[in-house]
Amino acid sequence: MTELAKTFEPGPIEARWYRHWEERGLFRPDRPDAVPYTIVMPPPNVTGSLHIGHALDNTLQDILIRRARMDGKDALWVVGMDHAGIATQMVVERQLNERQQQRTDFTREEFVAKVWEWKETSGGQITRQLRRLGASCDWANERFTMDEGFSRAVLKVFVELYNRGLLYRDKRLVNWDPHFQTAISDLEVETREVAGKFWTLRYPYADGSGAIEVATTRPETMLADMAVAVHPEDARYRDKIGRMLRHPITGRQIPVVADEHADPELGSGAVKITPGHDFNDFEVGKRAGFKPASMLNMLDARARIVQTADGLVPADLVGLDRFDARARVLELLEAEGALVKVEDRQIATPYGDRSGAIIEPWLTDQWYVDAATLAKPAIEAVRSGDIGVVPETWKKTWFNWLENIQPWCVSRQLWWGHRIPAWYDDAGNVFVAETFEAAQQQAGDGVTLRQDEDVLDTWFSSALWPFATLGWPDAQNPPRNGEGDHPKDGGGVDADREGRNDLARHYPNDVLISGFDIIFFWDARMAMQGFEFMGEKPWHTLYLHGLVRDANGQKMSKSKGNVVDPLGLIDRYGADALRFFMAAMESQGRDIKLDEKRVEGYRNFATKLWNAARFLKGNGVGASSSIRAPEAKLPVNRWIIGEVVETLAKLNKAFDELRFDGMADAIYHFTWGTFCDWYVELVKGAWDDETRAVAAWAFDQILVMLHPFMPFVTEELWHAAGDRPYDLIVARWPEPEATVDPAAKAEIGGLVEIIDAVRAVRAELNIPWTAALTPHVIGGDPAMLARLADNRATLARMAKLDGPVAAADVPPSSVQIVASGVTLAFPLEGAIDLDSERARLSKAVEAAAKDRDQLAARLANPSFTERAKPEAVEKARTDHQARAEEAERLTAALARLG
Repeated sequence: MTELAKTFEPGPIEARWYRHWEERGLFRPDRPDAVPYTIVMPPPNVTGSLHIGHALDNTLQDILIRRARMDGKDALWVVGMDHAGIATQMVVERQLNERQQQRTDFTREEFVAKVWEWKETSGGQITRQLRRLGASCDWANERFTMDEGFSRAVLKVFVELYNRGLLYRDKRLVNWDPHFQTAISDLEVETREVAGKFWTLRYPYADGSGAIEVATTRPETMLADMAVAVHPEDARYRDKIGRMLRHPITGRQIPVVADEHADPELGSGAVKITPGHDFNDFEVGKRAGFKPASMLNMLDARARIVQTADGLVPADLVGLDRFDARARVLELLEAEGALVKVEDRQIATPYGDRSGAIIEPWLTDQWYVDAATLAKPAIEAVRSGDIGVVPETWKKTWFNWLENIQPWCVSRQLWWGHRIPAWYDDAGNVFVAETFEAAQQQAGDGVTLRQDEDVLDTWFSSALWPFATLGWPDAQNPPRNGEGDHPKDGGGVDADREGRNDLARHYPNDVLISGFDIIFFWDARMAMQGFEFMGEKPWHTLYLHGLVRDANGQKMSKSKGNVVDPLGLIDRYGADALRFFMAAMESQGRDIKLDEKRVEGYRNFATKLWNAARFLKGNGVGASSSIRAPEAKLPVNRWIIGEVVETLAKLNKAFDELRFDGMADAIYHFTWGTFCDWYVELVKGAWDDETRAVAAWAFDQILVMLHPFMPFVTEELWHAAGDRPYDLIVARWPEPEATVDPAAKAEIGGLVEIIDAVRAVRAELNIPWTAALTPHVIGGDPAMLARLADNRATLARMAKLDGPVAAADVPPSSVQIVASGVTLAFPLEGAIDLDSERARLSKAVEAAAKDRDQLAARLANPSFTERAKPEAVEKARTDHQARAEEAERLTAALARLG
């Protein structure tokens, strides 16, 4: 047996064991004939670093994969990184800027080479950080969305979707980021309420017979106006529909059109229509008969004014930034007498989530996927239960988004990413193929071709993650990297996996653990592509966890200064403590409040386990030699075996239901309460061979059950107990082959109940431990008398009780408890000053009740609950409950004194 240090220090233990596991290949044991179990990690960005959301997400995945591995399954946790198109290009361009260089100083190929160089030297920091968390991924098969095999899958999917009529090029409005000069998705746009203006403008009729007033928050866009819309039922304008207006700046004549988009109750009831620069106007324009190709565009890629197709934009506006142009447009309108009024308003304004630039709706040619068609099987799979969603409340969100999904814009105007496999000839004909050679064959010999400059949306490639990482379209994984030797128990590395069809074995995956915030970015898109290319769902169950918030329930953000670094928590308390905190706090459908005191509490839990191991070693308890429970005759040993059986049942049920808080609760209370606080105390001083064998076995079961949550300290203690034929990471999940002994449970459970109650009474009534108490068994129940007598030494040591006495009635000045249905009375005369104690308790009850009632009144006041900060209301509720429980407990204590 290894000697254990007096003080538990997690840092060196964690570094040593992780290196050991990875070097021996124990994250992917060779189990070709075992039942497969598969999880794919949401691929972190190559530019990323571990944040608290990653810590939660990957802890939950690791708990499931470690348990599956110990359950003997062929457990595969797919790991890799996403190339993160915009984010990575931004990082590399920033580095170039620091050297007074720009991307455009290089050819596309030269710039991409610089990105690869950055990736090799600086990228992927997060994968090293995930190791500190204890993530037991299959690192030997780590994937990257730009690696050769994965890129081949991406190109194949693009071409196949195009050939199936599910991917096409179209002119539509997109969210345009003028900073990055690329389209971004709706999901990458943050809408903020900002102080702005509402300008009312006058558009005169072309015949000079009057004018229509319209309002706008973006007056510069009027340069590309093509109509003014009114509601078809609005009596004010019914006879105006079809008439022409004269644009007050360009002089362009535009029609009054009827469309239900115009709200008669809002402003004048008339709205200007700029289909090339507003998503609603785009649809109105199409309904009015404007083809996208004929819609006016007044901005370039940097959001500067350009001349429109009809050449009517005043020359002094061309080349101005959109906001400089706004000021000039307003001057021209005022000079024309067309500016009616200006109002201050809060304006919902779209910003790019990475660039921070105001997003501009922009009409441009892009590649689109027919998402509505692809979504149908994903909708039906969840509706039929083929894909389980946990918690089920997220199903409504799933249906709502997928049933109303818009065409998916998959092209991005970047240099870093999967370049779109489409080539054009001089006439503009497009040829889509996986290679230039195949495109040339389509076009014919001698036809000059140029490849599309755009790359694919990052989410297009990551949507293939569940099957492309498993070798699709080649169906087999590439050879693994070099690894170590097999351990003696056969649970080690797979030295040669080449030829094994992991795609057939591991698709569909078992469960996807995901933050709810990427349900649309990634989860739904994986489902769509999985059904389209694999013919079935990508995973059996989708588990969506909440956000990790600060201790006050606020969302973490750098601007608030409340971001918590998980690596800092690991430095202070150890990875095991942070992991256990994440599991204990993960309750389906609820966000997590990151209370550092709770993390510290789980560090204390690890210390408790450490000290228990030292105590057992000091009493000759080593490693168990049995997976099944040992034979036991003593009630206390039969009892602890039964408690293991019941705890394992609770734990297995919680795993089946993906109740992470239930898992943590079951093993925590058994370890700390049942085993450390009760069993170890009950057997103290009575170590025989049977008790040592049972204690060794029960502690082994704790280490095995706790390992998925706290892998490092459990592996250390597993080996410290004695020589082991295998590491804990590949040990068998408990199979005690034992049952609960009802007689032992009743006897020891009753004993625990009595000791617990007496300790509580002593604390409540300030009874000193120097005062021994005599239990009077009211009614003289023989079973209770025998139980107290048989355990007299234990009761004297743990509760300071004398031998039992049979009594017909409750003696005067006694405190009473009920255990196993029997009333026990303890005379207090001489132990405490009863009158003083009654007075103290009465005063304490009064104070607790007063606080309770004051808090209740505050919570009943709508001016508090509706106006106070949510965290203040929540604190008041928590305080009210605590004071109410305290008043109830003290009242019961007072009642015991009679």
